[in-house]
Amino acid sequence: MDSQGGPYLNKRALCSPLGAARLCQLAMGCAVIAMVTHSAGYSGSQGVFCMAAWCFCFAMTVVVFFLDATRLYSCLPISWDNLTVTCAAFATLMYVTASVVYPLFFVRAECPYAGCDVRNFRIAVTVCSILGALAYGAEVALCRARPGQAVVGYMATVSGLLKVVQGFVACIIFGALANGSEYSRYAATIFCVVVYAFCFALTALVVVMTVCGRTKAVRCLPFDRFVVVCTLLEVLLYLSASVVWPVFCFDTKYGSPWRPSSCPQGRCPWDSKVVVAVFSFVNFGLYVADLIYSQRIRFVSSHVHTNSRM
Repeated sequence: MDSQGGPYLNKRALCSPLGAARLCQLAMGCAVIAMVTHSAGYSGSQGVFCMAAWCFCFAMTVVVFFLDATRLYSCLPISWDNLTVTCAAFATLMYVTASVVYPLFFVRAECPYAGCDVRNFRIAVTVCSILGALAYGAEVALCRARPGQAVVGYMATVSGLLKVVQGFVACIIFGALANGSEYSRYAATIFCVVVYAFCFALTALVVVMTVCGRTKAVRCLPFDRFVVVCTLLEVLLYLSASVVWPVFCFDTKYGSPWRPSSCPQGRCPWDSKVVVAVFSFVNFGLYVADLIYSQRIRFVSSHVHTNSRM
């Protein structure tokens, strides 16, 4: 609260580009959830994922907007700027994924048995989901630190945002591993799983430290140098996993380079292995980009509480 007798509510939470982006997020999230529950519908694991993503992002945005509007975030032992940009980046990825998955499994050109109203509602859900993804992306763009400047909010830098993407891609890898990937057949593929888990934990540690404002120093290393050391280690580990996994999954000595014809659609171990291989290369590229961008960061330690960005 303002000790100088100012307004109790933060007008910038509404009357600013960032406030407008969050209001758009709330409007699109509310519209999507209402249309899905009213008539569009969802089913199966894909539909449950989309609905869970929309509901989680909507609830998260409500909390962020409320804390920002009331300035109650100043009571929390966190770095507010780092938390909000992390949430926005994560929500952007969730919305983009749902905007692809939902129409892929639920939207058809012809009218379903339930009638054309259901199809039209599903198209509207897709459009609102895309607009929601753009609104979250706009928040990330508004909060992103400019190249070359000394920054307090590490998560607002390209390197910090890449940390969110790396964690999201790792979750996709874990999902594929759990979907009958048969990773326990060889010690080499078990090693790859350990690499994925360790790198995910290290990335999550950096994000949590940043959000909690624990960025003054780690032992004898400044925080920015600690991040570079971690990223270099992750690059080396992902490089090894990106080589080992395809060899022990698709070489004729250990597996099959071609998809078996008898493999069931949606429950095929070979498909899961391909997903893991592809996203291993994706995450390796992300970690390399992170390592390159992190060389340009000059991080400035600050108090836990920071001012909310416009």
